[in-house]
Amino acid sequence: MRSSGRNDRDGGRGNHRGAGNKRDDKQQRSGRPRPEERRYDVGGSGGSGGSADRRDERGGPKSGGPKSGGSRGAAARGGAKGGPRTGAAGKASRPGAKSDGPQRGRGQAPARPREYDAQIEERNRARHNKPAVKTPKTFPGAEQEGERLQKVLARAGMGSRRACEELIDQARVEVNGKIVTEQGVRVDPEKDEIKVDGLTVATQSYLFFALNKPAGVVSTMEDPDGRQCLGDYVTNRETRLFHVGRLDTETEGIILLTNHGELAHRLTHPRYGVKKTYLAAIQGPLPRDLGKQLKDGIQLEDGYARADHFRVVENTGKNYLVEVSLHEGRKHIVRRMLAEAGFPVDKLVRTAFGPIALGDQKSGWLRRMTNTEVGMLMREVEL
Repeated sequence: MRSSGRNDRDGGRGNHRGAGNKRDDKQQRSGRPRPEERRYDVGGSGGSGGSADRRDERGGPKSGGPKSGGSRGAAARGGAKGGPRTGAAGKASRPGAKSDGPQRGRGQAPARPREYDAQIEERNRARHNKPAVKTPKTFPGAEQEGERLQKVLARAGMGSRRACEELIDQARVEVNGKIVTEQGVRVDPEKDEIKVDGLTVATQSYLFFALNKPAGVVSTMEDPDGRQCLGDYVTNRETRLFHVGRLDTETEGIILLTNHGELAHRLTHPRYGVKKTYLAAIQGPLPRDLGKQLKDGIQLEDGYARADHFRVVENTGKNYLVEVSLHEGRKHIVRRMLAEAGFPVDKLVRTAFGPIALGDQKSGWLRRMTNTEVGMLMREVEL
């Protein structure tokens, strides 16, 4: 009975072996906490004093229980939550401990050996200094230069890469005159000629636009007199464009704009004879042989001019709307031909340039030509 009472009185310090023990005196002189305190400080559970003190801080019963001595012991050790021992109670529980020295408590990791830091540094250096791994080239033709054919076709607007692969499988693609049926072929977009269904694909960074020119617009990219010109419709383009051929200032209709010099040159060259189609409003009545006269040729001051096609589109009283097609590109050619035949033109609209039709495109609207249209133009001039 005496020993249990002594243990109760000493419960505040957690000493179960007696206050006069030589081992306890040695620990006090060295300033190190006893094993019970060390276990408590690192968050260990199981001490009756700790649990009683926590209940005490939460507002539970402070006395009357068999563990009130343990509560006093926990408070003497600096609080139930393991706080720093800076209070008077902490000093009383550890006589001889240095108050200004480092203390091991919750949240403080032990010092790491220098050898371990050196190993970590060595591993990091070895990982970052590894040579780049060169993966093997598994696809055919990888050692060659250029780009994959399906990638070039997809960038040119022929569809997704998967759709372009299907075009190749269907033997619809040819490179430099040879049909390609094998996937993975590499091409040079700057040098190789690529066709789909017989139409050349514009794989380079070329631009092709069709403009419905309104009346009163000058067919130049810039005008020194400040008049409205074609350049006013493409001012936001990064690449410089130029017009293919000309239209009279008062003539409306389709005119092409591009940065493909060779295509523009061939489209306007008489050798290739690209057909242009016009609608002209004239006053009648018209003789039955007017079409024959235009096809046979009309004598002008600069030589004969012949139409390739002529037909009456609409007739309302004396007002006639006629269609004239010809491959010549001389200045005011349609107006001069009809005026020489005795029918001055009231209004003139160009409705087609080669295979590119004006359609329902509104006046003053600029649209980008499709890849099919570009291919048709190139085939027209043997590109």
